[in-house]
Amino acid sequence: MAREKDLDLVEISPTANPPVCKIMNYGKYVFQQKKKQTEAKKKQKVIVVKEVQFRPRIDEHDFDFKKNHVIRFLEHGDKVKAIIRFRGREMTHMELGRAVLDRLLADIKEVGAAESGIPEVQGNRMTMIISPNAK
Repeated sequence: MAREKDLDLVEISPTANPPVCKIMNYGKYVFQQKKKQTEAKKKQKVIVVKEVQFRPRIDEHDFDFKKNHVIRFLEHGDKVKAIIRFRGREMTHMELGRAVLDRLLADIKEVGAAESGIPEVQGNRMTMIISPNAK
């Protein structure tokens, strides 16, 4: 029947009992499947994580400059990973890094919030992931 109509016999569901086949134009079928996949990809939201690094004894202007970057990233819809880097004897004063993160969260509370309440400490870094507020 497929040869008479100049079409292809396409197996749709090989696992079914009995297998399901259709008489159709196979090239057109493949094209429509690819088109559906690209439409599904367009509707996906890709979450990007941006990193901003701070120091425990950061200057006022530097803090404001980096805070503005964080606000811009959050307004764009990206997540932000705020990192406090400690060097040498700064490791003994982790509370200074925690104070910088708390100050950052207080300044950006309108556009974002921390995913977890406490920052993670890994080696000489203290990290916290900040996600944008739902609009």
